[in-house]
Amino acid sequence: MAIALPLASRFELSCDDSGYPSALAATEYAPARLYGIGDPASLVTGFSVVGARKATPYGLQAADLMAGWAARSGYTIVSGGAIGCDQAAHRAALANRGTTVAVLGCGADVAYPRGATELLDAIARNGAVVSEHPWGTPPAKWRFRTRNRLIAGLSAVLLVVEAGLPSGTFATADYALDAGREVLVVPGSIFAPECRGANRLLRQGAQPVTDVSELAAALADALGPIRRDAGAQWSLDGVEPSEDVVLAAVRTSHMRPDDIARALSMDIITVARRIGRLELDGLVVRFADGRYGPTPPHASR
Repeated sequence: MAIALPLASRFELSCDDSGYPSALAATEYAPARLYGIGDPASLVTGFSVVGARKATPYGLQAADLMAGWAARSGYTIVSGGAIGCDQAAHRAALANRGTTVAVLGCGADVAYPRGATELLDAIARNGAVVSEHPWGTPPAKWRFRTRNRLIAGLSAVLLVVEAGLPSGTFATADYALDAGREVLVVPGSIFAPECRGANRLLRQGAQPVTDVSELAAALADALGPIRRDAGAQWSLDGVEPSEDVVLAAVRTSHMRPDDIARALSMDIITVARRIGRLELDGLVVRFADGRYGPTPPHASR
């Protein structure tokens, strides 16, 4: 059963109010009223990050990297509050002292999914939790599908981190394209079913993003230059991929030690030692099938 958020700072905005988000108002599907908890001033034109609910460690890392850098640079992160990539993007924004907005497919005062009360409360205290549905409206599948148009409408740029086939993420991308928004996609492995949807969007003409420099250029074009100093370099957990080729390899694709050794033309003993060190440092994890991959964001925080 849904739980009411323990936060009193509610607001309502009609499409005629001066505080109604201008980016959303410019779309043909802007709702007549928005219900929210938090700061209505946080509903500036932002950067939307969406992806799979059943996200892989790769998808979670990508959401963490891109949303974290953008939040640290002063851009508002918009997503849907769902488990997986959405929550990874929100958490990355919060971890980098950024502003983030969650758009729900239920009332803004209803904590959904279960277990998200603490996260939604933090979002409301550092941005806003919003919905087009009146207070107390329970979650429903169709409401989560239609809320995707608001995620697209509240931003100038939409990033698809990871999406399978079929995927509700495509609806968000369609809404973004219809509204004239820039659609970016993080390329995924051709062997991963969780990436087939994202890779199809690339084939259909979406712009690929492979590092934060490409993201920075796209956001600067759409939203203006960096608003806060994000530092000269940015990477997951402060580690540049070039610092360890084994770490870079397992970020690209989950592999067993012998696969890494063959791919990098290294001896298995050296690979095993490096993996052991990376595991001790909390940068990689071993999966049940013996493969290694990057530690999911915030897993140890």
